[in-house]
Amino acid sequence: MPPVRDADNGDDLRDGRDESPAERADRNWNDVLQELRVLQTGSQILTGFLLALAFQPAFGDLDASQSTLYLVLVVLAALSSILALAPVALHRMLFRRRAKPQVVAYGHAALVTVLVTVALLVVGVVAFVFDVVLDAGAAWIIVIALSAVIVLLWIAAPVVVRARHSTGRPL
Repeated sequence: MPPVRDADNGDDLRDGRDESPAERADRNWNDVLQELRVLQTGSQILTGFLLALAFQPAFGDLDASQSTLYLVLVVLAALSSILALAPVALHRMLFRRRAKPQVVAYGHAALVTVLVTVALLVVGVVAFVFDVVLDAGAAWIIVIALSAVIVLLWIAAPVVVRARHSTGRPL
């Protein structure tokens, strides 16, 4: 639904909030920051786990595919941190330039991208552990299972909630 200007208070959306576009951008930026904090904490824990593995005595026992998977996971962990910090860097560069709506849009795109990288990272780390502890077959089973859970909870459920919300039906 396109924004509708409310001439009485300058609000650009009729969503029950009495806020200006600048106030809405500030509120949305705070929401983006909170979500980034959650994602950053999770990816930092996984990154720490991955980096500590390289210094374990058994690390030298990894085969070539396990070593390759490990390095891919380290790069994904670094990438998720870089992506999660990108909106903050943009905000610093545009500070006091009245570009908060653009910063919020950039932050949204970065958050979606970070969700993808974190999903790959979580599934990959668990698969790596299953491969090292059990075998490649067990790793593939857990990849399929966790991927299904992510699709269900991160994509399907939000799509259903969004569809029901737009039609006014209760959950």
